[in-house]
Amino acid sequence: MSAKNIRELRRAIGLPQATAMVVGTIIGASIFVQPSEITGKVTSVIGVFLVWLISGLLTFFGALVCAELSSIFTQTGGVYVYLKEAYSPSIGFLWGWAMFWSMHSGIIAAIAVIFARYAAYFLPMRDASIKALAIAAIVIISGINYIGVKQGSRLQSLFTLGKILAIVFIIVAGFVLGSGLPHHFVTGDIAPSHLSVSNFLLALVAGLFAFGGWHMVTYNSEETINPQKTIPRALMLGTIIVTLCYIALNAVYMYVLPLSSVASSSRIAADAADALLGSGGGAFMSALVVFSTFGALSGIILCGPRVYYSIAQDGLLFRWIGRIHPRYRTPSRAIVIQAIWSSVLVATGTFRTLFTRVVYTEWIFFGLMAIGLFLLRRRPDIVRGYHIWGYPLVPILFIFSSFAIVANQLVSNIAESLFGLSLVFLGLPVYYLWSRVKKG
Repeated sequence: MSAKNIRELRRAIGLPQATAMVVGTIIGASIFVQPSEITGKVTSVIGVFLVWLISGLLTFFGALVCAELSSIFTQTGGVYVYLKEAYSPSIGFLWGWAMFWSMHSGIIAAIAVIFARYAAYFLPMRDASIKALAIAAIVIISGINYIGVKQGSRLQSLFTLGKILAIVFIIVAGFVLGSGLPHHFVTGDIAPSHLSVSNFLLALVAGLFAFGGWHMVTYNSEETINPQKTIPRALMLGTIIVTLCYIALNAVYMYVLPLSSVASSSRIAADAADALLGSGGGAFMSALVVFSTFGALSGIILCGPRVYYSIAQDGLLFRWIGRIHPRYRTPSRAIVIQAIWSSVLVATGTFRTLFTRVVYTEWIFFGLMAIGLFLLRRRPDIVRGYHIWGYPLVPILFIFSSFAIVANQLVSNIAESLFGLSLVFLGLPVYYLWSRVKKG
Protein backbone atom coordinates (compact mmCIF):
# COMPACT_ATOMS: atom_id res chain seq x y z
CA MET A 1 0.00 0.00 0.00
CA SER A 2 1.36 3.43 -0.95
CA ALA A 3 2.07 6.15 1.59
CA LYS A 4 -0.68 8.22 0.01
CA ASN A 5 -3.27 5.50 0.52
CA ILE A 6 -2.17 4.98 4.11
CA ARG A 7 -2.82 8.65 4.85
CA GLU A 8 -6.31 8.58 3.35
CA LEU A 9 -9.55 7.60 5.02
CA ARG A 10 -11.55 4.97 3.16
CA ARG A 11 -14.69 6.11 1.33
CA ALA A 12 -17.33 3.53 2.23
CA ILE A 13 -20.44 5.50 3.30
CA GLY A 14 -23.19 5.75 0.69
CA LEU A 15 -26.58 7.47 0.87
CA PRO A 16 -28.35 4.60 2.75
CA GLN A 17 -25.61 4.46 5.42
CA ALA A 18 -25.43 8.27 5.73
CA THR A 19 -29.21 8.54 6.09
CA ALA A 20 -29.18 5.75 8.67
CA MET A 21 -26.52 7.70 10.55
CA VAL A 22 -28.75 10.79 10.70
CA VAL A 23 -31.82 8.81 11.80
CA GLY A 24 -29.96 6.51 14.17
CA THR A 25 -28.08 9.23 16.04
CA ILE A 26 -31.22 11.34 16.55
CA ILE A 27 -33.58 8.58 17.72
CA GLY A 28 -32.23 7.39 21.05
CA ALA A 29 -34.24 6.81 24.22
CA SER A 30 -36.11 10.05 24.91
CA ILE A 31 -38.99 9.54 22.46
CA PHE A 32 -39.77 6.17 24.10
CA VAL A 33 -39.35 7.34 27.67
CA GLN A 34 -40.28 10.91 28.45
CA PRO A 35 -42.33 13.10 26.08
CA SER A 36 -43.78 14.54 29.32
CA GLU A 37 -41.23 17.37 28.98
CA ILE A 38 -43.41 18.75 26.21
CA THR A 39 -46.87 17.52 27.20
CA GLY A 40 -46.53 18.95 30.72
CA LYS A 41 -45.99 22.44 29.30
CA VAL A 42 -48.44 22.36 26.38
CA THR A 43 -51.67 20.89 27.73
CA SER A 44 -53.55 20.40 24.48
CA VAL A 45 -53.38 17.72 21.81
CA ILE A 46 -53.08 20.24 18.99
CA GLY A 47 -50.38 22.13 20.91
CA VAL A 48 -48.30 18.96 21.37
CA PHE A 49 -48.49 18.14 17.66
CA LEU A 50 -47.56 21.73 16.84
CA VAL A 51 -44.47 21.60 19.07
CA TRP A 52 -43.19 18.40 17.45
CA LEU A 53 -43.92 19.72 13.96
CA ILE A 54 -42.13 23.04 14.55
CA SER A 55 -39.22 21.26 16.26
CA GLY A 56 -38.85 18.99 13.25
CA LEU A 57 -39.13 21.95 10.88
CA LEU A 58 -36.44 23.94 12.69
CA THR A 59 -34.20 20.86 12.74
CA PHE A 60 -34.79 20.54 9.00
CA PHE A 61 -33.73 24.18 8.62
CA GLY A 62 -30.51 23.37 10.48
CA ALA A 63 -30.02 20.38 8.19
CA LEU A 64 -30.41 22.67 5.17
CA VAL A 65 -27.73 25.01 6.57
CA CYS A 66 -25.40 22.04 7.04
CA ALA A 67 -26.33 20.75 3.58
CA GLU A 68 -25.00 23.85 1.85
CA LEU A 69 -21.90 24.00 4.04
CA SER A 70 -21.16 20.30 3.49
CA SER A 71 -21.39 20.82 -0.28
CA ILE A 72 -18.71 23.55 0.00
CA PHE A 73 -16.29 21.89 2.43
CA THR A 74 -15.79 18.16 1.96
CA GLN A 75 -13.04 17.75 4.55
CA THR A 76 -13.68 15.48 7.50
CA GLY A 77 -14.72 17.39 10.61
CA GLY A 78 -18.10 18.92 9.76
CA VAL A 79 -19.05 21.73 12.13
CA TYR A 80 -15.41 22.18 13.15
CA VAL A 81 -14.43 22.86 9.53
CA TYR A 82 -17.38 25.22 8.93
CA LEU A 83 -16.57 27.32 12.03
CA LYS A 84 -12.86 27.37 11.21
CA GLU A 85 -13.50 28.55 7.65
CA ALA A 86 -16.20 31.09 8.52
CA TYR A 87 -14.40 32.65 11.51
CA SER A 88 -11.01 31.41 12.63
CA PRO A 89 -9.27 28.20 13.76
CA SER A 90 -9.80 29.27 17.39
CA ILE A 91 -13.62 29.04 17.08
CA GLY A 92 -13.34 25.63 15.42
CA PHE A 93 -10.95 24.51 18.15
CA LEU A 94 -13.47 25.57 20.83
CA TRP A 95 -16.08 23.31 19.21
CA GLY A 96 -13.71 20.35 19.27
CA TRP A 97 -12.60 21.17 22.83
CA ALA A 98 -16.19 21.23 24.11
CA MET A 99 -17.02 18.09 22.12
CA PHE A 100 -14.24 16.00 23.60
CA TRP A 101 -14.33 17.07 27.23
CA SER A 102 -18.09 17.29 27.64
CA MET A 103 -20.64 17.49 24.82
CA HIS A 104 -19.83 14.48 22.66
CA SER A 105 -18.06 12.26 25.19
CA GLY A 106 -20.72 13.14 27.76
CA ILE A 107 -23.56 12.04 25.51
CA ILE A 108 -21.71 8.79 24.71
CA ALA A 109 -21.39 8.12 28.46
CA ALA A 110 -25.02 9.09 29.16
CA ILE A 111 -26.47 6.89 26.42
CA ALA A 112 -24.21 3.98 27.40
CA VAL A 113 -25.50 4.18 30.98
CA ILE A 114 -29.13 4.34 29.76
CA PHE A 115 -28.42 1.26 27.63
CA ALA A 116 -26.99 -0.61 30.62
CA ARG A 117 -29.79 0.42 32.99
CA TYR A 118 -32.48 -0.91 30.68
CA ALA A 119 -30.46 -4.05 29.98
CA ALA A 120 -30.54 -4.58 33.76
CA TYR A 121 -34.27 -5.26 33.41
CA PHE A 122 -33.35 -8.63 31.91
CA LEU A 123 -30.05 -9.16 33.76
CA PRO A 124 -30.41 -7.78 37.30
CA MET A 125 -27.27 -5.82 38.13
CA ARG A 126 -25.95 -3.45 40.76
CA ASP A 127 -24.53 0.00 40.04
CA ALA A 128 -20.98 -1.29 39.53
CA SER A 129 -22.17 -3.91 37.04
CA ILE A 130 -24.25 -1.33 35.19
CA LYS A 131 -21.19 0.89 34.81
CA ALA A 132 -19.14 -2.09 33.67
CA LEU A 133 -21.72 -2.99 31.01
CA ALA A 134 -21.88 0.63 29.83
CA ILE A 135 -18.10 0.73 29.47
CA ALA A 136 -18.14 -2.64 27.71
CA ALA A 137 -20.65 -1.28 25.17
CA ILE A 138 -18.41 1.73 24.50
CA VAL A 139 -15.34 -0.48 24.06
CA ILE A 140 -17.07 -3.02 21.80
CA ILE A 141 -18.58 -0.41 19.47
CA SER A 142 -15.31 1.54 19.42
CA GLY A 143 -13.51 -1.67 18.50
CA ILE A 144 -15.87 -2.30 15.58
CA ASN A 145 -15.28 1.25 14.34
CA TYR A 146 -11.53 0.82 14.86
CA ILE A 147 -11.33 -2.00 12.33
CA GLY A 148 -13.23 -0.13 9.59
CA VAL A 149 -15.75 2.56 8.77
CA LYS A 150 -17.60 0.07 6.58
CA GLN A 151 -18.16 -2.22 9.58
CA GLY A 152 -19.18 0.71 11.78
CA SER A 153 -21.62 2.15 9.24
CA ARG A 154 -23.11 -1.29 8.55
CA LEU A 155 -23.72 -1.81 12.27
CA GLN A 156 -25.33 1.62 12.45
CA SER A 157 -27.53 0.89 9.42
CA LEU A 158 -28.62 -2.48 10.84
CA PHE A 159 -29.71 -1.02 14.16
CA THR A 160 -31.40 1.96 12.51
CA LEU A 161 -33.41 -0.35 10.26
CA GLY A 162 -34.45 -2.41 13.28
CA LYS A 163 -35.38 0.74 15.15
CA ILE A 164 -37.56 2.04 12.30
CA LEU A 165 -39.29 -1.35 11.97
CA ALA A 166 -40.02 -1.32 15.73
CA ILE A 167 -41.48 2.19 15.45
CA VAL A 168 -43.65 1.15 12.50
CA PHE A 169 -44.85 -1.83 14.55
CA ILE A 170 -45.76 0.46 17.48
CA ILE A 171 -47.65 2.83 15.18
CA VAL A 172 -49.62 0.10 13.39
CA ALA A 173 -50.31 -1.86 16.59
CA GLY A 174 -51.31 1.31 18.40
CA PHE A 175 -53.97 2.34 15.94
CA VAL A 176 -55.23 -1.20 15.24
CA LEU A 177 -55.33 -2.53 18.82
CA GLY A 178 -56.18 0.83 20.31
CA SER A 179 -59.29 1.26 18.19
CA GLY A 180 -61.28 -0.68 20.80
CA LEU A 181 -60.46 1.77 23.59
CA PRO A 182 -63.34 4.07 24.61
CA HIS A 183 -61.60 7.43 24.14
CA HIS A 184 -58.95 8.86 21.85
CA PHE A 185 -57.03 12.16 21.93
CA VAL A 186 -58.59 13.32 25.20
CA THR A 187 -56.98 15.50 27.86
CA GLY A 188 -58.06 13.42 30.87
CA ASP A 189 -57.80 15.04 34.28
CA ILE A 190 -54.91 17.32 33.38
CA ALA A 191 -55.40 20.83 34.73
CA PRO A 192 -56.46 23.16 31.91
CA SER A 193 -54.15 26.12 31.47
CA HIS A 194 -53.75 29.06 29.17
CA LEU A 195 -51.06 28.38 26.58
CA SER A 196 -48.43 31.03 27.18
CA VAL A 197 -45.64 31.95 24.79
CA SER A 198 -43.15 31.15 27.54
CA ASN A 199 -44.42 27.59 28.06
CA PHE A 200 -44.62 26.98 24.33
CA LEU A 201 -40.99 28.08 23.90
CA LEU A 202 -39.90 25.84 26.79
CA ALA A 203 -41.69 22.92 25.14
CA LEU A 204 -40.08 23.80 21.83
CA VAL A 205 -36.63 23.75 23.43
CA ALA A 206 -37.35 20.26 24.79
CA GLY A 207 -38.49 19.18 21.34
CA LEU A 208 -35.34 20.50 19.66
CA PHE A 209 -33.16 18.64 22.16
CA ALA A 210 -34.98 15.43 21.21
CA PHE A 211 -33.72 15.99 17.65
CA GLY A 212 -30.09 16.30 18.77
CA GLY A 213 -27.37 14.66 16.71
CA TRP A 214 -28.66 15.52 13.23
CA HIS A 215 -25.38 17.27 12.30
CA MET A 216 -23.01 14.38 13.06
CA VAL A 217 -23.11 12.87 9.58
CA THR A 218 -21.05 15.87 8.38
CA TYR A 219 -18.09 14.67 10.46
CA ASN A 220 -17.45 11.81 8.01
CA SER A 221 -17.14 13.71 4.72
CA GLU A 222 -13.88 12.13 3.60
CA GLU A 223 -15.33 8.65 4.20
CA THR A 224 -18.53 9.43 2.30
CA ILE A 225 -18.98 8.57 -1.37
CA ASN A 226 -19.66 11.79 -3.35
CA PRO A 227 -20.12 13.86 -0.17
CA GLN A 228 -21.25 17.03 -2.01
CA LYS A 229 -24.49 15.24 -2.91
CA THR A 230 -24.73 12.38 -0.42
CA ILE A 231 -24.52 14.38 2.81
CA PRO A 232 -27.12 17.05 1.86
CA ARG A 233 -29.54 14.33 0.75
CA ALA A 234 -28.93 12.28 3.90
CA LEU A 235 -29.49 15.32 6.13
CA MET A 236 -32.80 16.16 4.49
CA LEU A 237 -34.09 12.59 4.22
CA GLY A 238 -33.01 11.73 7.75
CA THR A 239 -34.63 14.73 9.46
CA ILE A 240 -37.87 14.19 7.53
CA ILE A 241 -37.98 10.50 8.55
CA VAL A 242 -37.34 11.33 12.21
CA THR A 243 -39.97 14.10 12.24
CA LEU A 244 -42.60 11.73 10.80
CA CYS A 245 -41.64 9.04 13.36
CA TYR A 246 -41.85 11.47 16.27
CA ILE A 247 -45.23 12.88 15.25
CA ALA A 248 -46.64 9.39 14.58
CA LEU A 249 -45.38 8.01 17.91
CA ASN A 250 -46.89 10.89 19.84
CA ALA A 251 -50.13 10.35 17.94
CA VAL A 252 -50.14 6.73 19.16
CA TYR A 253 -49.40 7.77 22.75
CA MET A 254 -52.30 10.23 22.78
CA TYR A 255 -54.56 7.81 20.89
CA VAL A 256 -54.34 5.13 23.58
CA LEU A 257 -53.71 7.31 26.67
CA PRO A 258 -55.21 10.56 27.92
CA LEU A 259 -52.97 13.60 27.74
CA SER A 260 -52.73 13.68 31.54
CA SER A 261 -51.12 10.21 31.55
CA VAL A 262 -48.69 11.19 28.81
CA ALA A 263 -47.70 14.29 30.79
CA SER A 264 -47.01 12.36 33.99
CA SER A 265 -45.35 9.28 32.49
CA SER A 266 -41.60 8.73 32.64
CA ARG A 267 -41.84 5.55 30.51
CA ILE A 268 -44.48 6.38 27.97
CA ALA A 269 -43.76 3.51 25.55
CA ALA A 270 -44.30 0.98 28.34
CA ASP A 271 -47.50 2.67 29.54
CA ALA A 272 -48.87 2.71 26.00
CA ALA A 273 -47.94 -0.98 25.60
CA ASP A 274 -49.67 -1.79 28.90
CA ALA A 275 -52.82 -0.05 27.68
CA LEU A 276 -52.77 -2.11 24.48
CA LEU A 277 -51.44 -5.48 25.63
CA GLY A 278 -51.91 -5.57 29.39
CA SER A 279 -48.95 -6.25 31.66
CA GLY A 280 -45.63 -6.72 29.94
CA GLY A 281 -45.11 -3.15 28.82
CA GLY A 282 -41.99 -2.89 30.97
CA ALA A 283 -40.25 -5.73 29.15
CA PHE A 284 -41.32 -4.38 25.77
CA MET A 285 -40.12 -0.86 26.53
CA SER A 286 -36.86 -2.04 28.06
CA ALA A 287 -36.01 -4.17 25.02
CA LEU A 288 -36.86 -1.29 22.70
CA VAL A 289 -34.73 1.21 24.63
CA VAL A 290 -31.79 -1.24 24.79
CA PHE A 291 -31.95 -1.73 21.03
CA SER A 292 -32.43 1.95 20.27
CA THR A 293 -29.70 3.25 22.57
CA PHE A 294 -27.18 0.72 21.30
CA GLY A 295 -27.89 1.88 17.76
CA ALA A 296 -27.61 5.56 18.69
CA LEU A 297 -24.37 4.84 20.55
CA SER A 298 -22.96 3.18 17.43
CA GLY A 299 -23.53 6.28 15.31
CA ILE A 300 -22.23 8.77 17.88
CA ILE A 301 -19.05 6.76 18.52
CA LEU A 302 -18.49 6.49 14.77
CA CYS A 303 -18.71 10.25 14.15
CA GLY A 304 -16.79 11.93 16.99
CA PRO A 305 -13.19 10.78 16.32
CA ARG A 306 -13.31 12.31 12.83
CA VAL A 307 -13.42 15.78 14.39
CA TYR A 308 -10.41 15.13 16.65
CA TYR A 309 -8.58 13.63 13.66
CA SER A 310 -9.29 16.78 11.62
CA ILE A 311 -8.12 19.10 14.39
CA ALA A 312 -4.91 17.10 14.75
CA GLN A 313 -4.37 17.21 10.99
CA ASP A 314 -4.52 21.02 11.25
CA GLY A 315 -1.80 20.95 13.90
CA LEU A 316 -4.08 22.08 16.74
CA LEU A 317 -3.69 18.79 18.64
CA PHE A 318 -0.87 16.29 18.98
CA ARG A 319 -0.11 14.95 15.51
CA TRP A 320 -0.30 11.34 16.70
CA ILE A 321 -4.03 11.78 17.38
CA GLY A 322 -4.52 12.31 13.63
CA ARG A 323 -2.83 9.04 12.65
CA ILE A 324 -4.64 6.87 10.10
CA HIS A 325 -4.37 3.13 10.74
CA PRO A 326 -2.26 1.65 7.89
CA ARG A 327 -4.50 -1.38 7.49
CA TYR A 328 -8.00 -0.30 8.53
CA ARG A 329 -7.66 3.33 7.34
CA THR A 330 -9.58 4.70 10.29
CA PRO A 331 -8.59 7.47 12.75
CA SER A 332 -7.62 4.72 15.16
CA ARG A 333 -5.96 6.78 17.89
CA ALA A 334 -8.78 9.33 17.98
CA ILE A 335 -11.20 6.41 18.40
CA VAL A 336 -9.13 5.07 21.31
CA ILE A 337 -8.86 8.36 23.22
CA GLN A 338 -12.60 8.98 22.80
CA ALA A 339 -13.37 5.51 24.19
CA ILE A 340 -11.01 6.04 27.13
CA TRP A 341 -12.39 9.44 28.14
CA SER A 342 -16.04 8.39 27.71
CA SER A 343 -15.36 5.32 29.86
CA VAL A 344 -13.77 7.53 32.53
CA LEU A 345 -16.92 9.68 32.56
CA VAL A 346 -19.05 6.55 33.01
CA ALA A 347 -16.84 5.13 35.78
CA THR A 348 -16.76 8.38 37.76
CA GLY A 349 -20.33 9.45 37.06
CA THR A 350 -19.12 12.97 36.18
CA PHE A 351 -20.86 12.85 32.80
CA ARG A 352 -24.10 13.90 34.49
CA THR A 353 -22.69 17.25 35.63
CA LEU A 354 -20.76 17.90 32.44
CA PHE A 355 -23.52 16.89 30.05
CA THR A 356 -26.44 18.66 31.73
CA ARG A 357 -24.50 21.88 32.27
CA VAL A 358 -22.65 22.08 28.98
CA VAL A 359 -24.80 20.42 26.31
CA TYR A 360 -26.84 23.58 25.70
CA THR A 361 -23.66 25.40 24.62
CA GLU A 362 -23.58 23.48 21.33
CA TRP A 363 -26.48 25.68 20.24
CA ILE A 364 -24.18 28.72 20.46
CA PHE A 365 -22.01 27.05 17.84
CA PHE A 366 -25.03 26.06 15.73
CA GLY A 367 -26.13 29.71 15.68
CA LEU A 368 -22.61 30.81 14.75
CA MET A 369 -22.51 28.16 12.04
CA ALA A 370 -25.67 29.56 10.44
CA ILE A 371 -24.33 33.13 10.68
CA GLY A 372 -21.14 31.81 9.08
CA LEU A 373 -23.20 30.77 6.04
CA PHE A 374 -23.93 34.45 5.37
CA LEU A 375 -20.25 35.33 5.80
CA LEU A 376 -19.07 32.54 3.50
CA ARG A 377 -21.49 33.58 0.76
CA ARG A 378 -19.53 36.82 0.47
CA ARG A 379 -16.33 34.99 -0.43
CA PRO A 380 -15.76 34.90 -4.22
CA ASP A 381 -13.75 31.67 -4.02
CA ILE A 382 -16.62 29.62 -2.57
CA VAL A 383 -18.18 27.04 -4.89
CA ARG A 384 -21.42 25.47 -3.66
CA GLY A 385 -22.75 22.10 -4.76
CA TYR A 386 -26.09 22.83 -3.08
CA HIS A 387 -27.94 26.12 -2.59
CA ILE A 388 -30.06 26.26 0.55
CA TRP A 389 -33.79 26.46 -0.04
CA GLY A 390 -35.50 29.54 1.42
CA TYR A 391 -32.37 31.66 1.80
CA PRO A 392 -32.10 33.97 3.75
CA LEU A 393 -35.26 33.25 5.80
CA VAL A 394 -34.42 29.62 6.63
CA PRO A 395 -30.98 30.28 8.19
CA ILE A 396 -32.35 33.35 10.01
CA LEU A 397 -35.09 31.26 11.63
CA PHE A 398 -32.52 28.64 12.61
CA ILE A 399 -30.25 31.31 14.12
CA PHE A 400 -33.18 32.64 16.14
CA SER A 401 -34.11 29.15 17.44
CA SER A 402 -30.48 28.38 18.34
CA PHE A 403 -29.99 31.49 20.44
CA ALA A 404 -33.48 31.12 21.96
CA ILE A 405 -32.32 27.81 23.45
CA VAL A 406 -29.21 29.49 24.85
CA ALA A 407 -31.22 32.41 26.27
CA ASN A 408 -33.72 30.02 27.87
CA GLN A 409 -30.91 28.16 29.62
CA LEU A 410 -29.29 31.37 30.81
CA VAL A 411 -32.55 32.66 32.25
CA SER A 412 -33.63 29.36 33.84
CA ASN A 413 -30.36 28.57 35.61
CA ILE A 414 -27.67 31.21 35.56
CA ALA A 415 -25.21 29.30 37.80
CA GLU A 416 -25.15 26.14 35.69
CA SER A 417 -25.06 28.24 32.51
CA LEU A 418 -21.97 30.11 33.65
CA PHE A 419 -20.31 26.80 34.58
CA GLY A 420 -20.97 25.48 31.09
CA LEU A 421 -19.74 28.63 29.37
CA SER A 422 -16.59 28.79 31.48
CA LEU A 423 -15.73 25.17 30.66
CA VAL A 424 -16.14 25.84 26.94
CA PHE A 425 -14.19 29.11 26.92
CA LEU A 426 -11.40 27.51 28.95
CA GLY A 427 -10.36 26.18 25.56
CA LEU A 428 -9.33 29.64 24.37
CA PRO A 429 -6.20 30.02 26.54
CA VAL A 430 -5.33 26.40 25.70
CA TYR A 431 -5.61 27.22 22.00
CA TYR A 432 -3.42 30.33 22.21
CA LEU A 433 -0.86 28.56 24.40
CA TRP A 434 -0.74 25.68 21.92
CA SER A 435 -0.34 28.14 19.03
CA ARG A 436 2.61 29.85 20.73
CA VAL A 437 4.28 26.52 21.51
CA LYS A 438 3.74 25.41 17.93
CA LYS A 439 5.36 28.61 16.58
CA GLY A 440 8.24 28.25 19.03
